[in-house]
Amino acid sequence: MRKDLGVKPAVYPMPVLMIATYDENGVVDVMNAAWGMICDTDKITLSLTETHKTVKNIKKSKAFTVSLADVKNIKEADFFGIASGNTMADKFERSGMTATKSDKVNAPIIEEFPVTMECELAEIIETDNAYSIIGKIVNVSAHEEVLDEKGSVDITKAEILMFDQFRAGYYVTGEKVGQAWQSGKELM
Repeated sequence: MRKDLGVKPAVYPMPVLMIATYDENGVVDVMNAAWGMICDTDKITLSLTETHKTVKNIKKSKAFTVSLADVKNIKEADFFGIASGNTMADKFERSGMTATKSDKVNAPIIEEFPVTMECELAEIIETDNAYSIIGKIVNVSAHEEVLDEKGSVDITKAEILMFDQFRAGYYVTGEKVGQAWQSGKELM
């Protein structure tokens, strides 16, 4: 039997994305955002509130990076979601993490996170119902230890975090239970 739960953001899992930018003075800012998704083979969309410091930085610099948070850095990832760059000038320094400038876009790469997408601002979509930042992915880099034998990211090695909006919890991506574009072939 089903039970009505009311209006909830009922999508699971949600990624734990670390969006990194530089401000006008070259200061690193990082925010934790779960409302983001790949929207094309070379694009990512982020549904954010335009009052975030990160959004202000993206509008000015026209670039950002998006890293996948992992278990090793859960404390810092959560901190980036609790603290606001609008009110905490030393937010990044407090994390103890390391940033290096991307050589592809004008944005920082947070070295500790295992997978990073380097993005140019493609478009901002603003309607009565949404504020979305679309980024063109110009490069993806990853720590070698999270790659499989074919050079692809192995999410079980990377221990990528997922966010559960139902109970506000972080979880790790788990075991593989099927193969995309193969598991349903027998129904064809």
